[in-house]
Amino acid sequence: MAAVCGSGRLQRYVVAPSRRHSASLIFLHGSGDSGQGLRSWIKQVLNQDLTFQHIKIIYPTAPPRPYTPMRGGLSNVWFDRLKISADCPEHLESIDAMCQALTELIDEEVCSGISKSRILLGGFSMGGCMAMHLAYRNHQDVAGVFALSSFLNKASAVYQALQKMDGVLPELFQCHGMADELVLHSWGEETNSMLKCLGVNTKFYSFPNVYHELSKTELETLKYWILKKLPEEMEKQNE
Repeated sequence: MAAVCGSGRLQRYVVAPSRRHSASLIFLHGSGDSGQGLRSWIKQVLNQDLTFQHIKIIYPTAPPRPYTPMRGGLSNVWFDRLKISADCPEHLESIDAMCQALTELIDEEVCSGISKSRILLGGFSMGGCMAMHLAYRNHQDVAGVFALSSFLNKASAVYQALQKMDGVLPELFQCHGMADELVLHSWGEETNSMLKCLGVNTKFYSFPNVYHELSKTELETLKYWILKKLPEEMEKQNE
């Protein structure tokens, strides 16, 4: 069962679990896409919907904003940036504004009875970068983070935040196509290495002959990891 919800600041596409809702997954699209577009792309790659018996999947859509790589044209992007490069500074003003909007989405799940330790954050490309900012700078108590074909800038605020933190951090699941010409595989590797050095437990999967795209093997590997991080809870039986 799926529905488009427009309450609050962010429009989102929701795929409800088939049984009792005990965990939530927030899946962020790449630049220029939408929540519904990402869900449709995943369905096309897997030849079926990504669904779980107990996990609600939320696909938010970034509000349109001027995007510098498109010469200031409006695009559904989570934040602005000068260019798609690991070497340029982050546009923290737009990143932080979107962290606030996405925090409202997390708070909605918590208010509905889902613990932060039963919420996963992740995304594709720019969405994966956004998820890393959201988790490691604002919500270190979520169940985990996943980033597909994503990277962080070399002087990222995420690295600066982690240098000041102690305690357990959410595990990172990362995938990257080795043939990616838009977001280089090496950028993803460098991001993973940096986060590992800063105390994050990481998993990194490389996929030969995969460009800047989703692959079936990648999504199946991700699904296995999601179920490992958010296993179905046994319902308490009334005696």
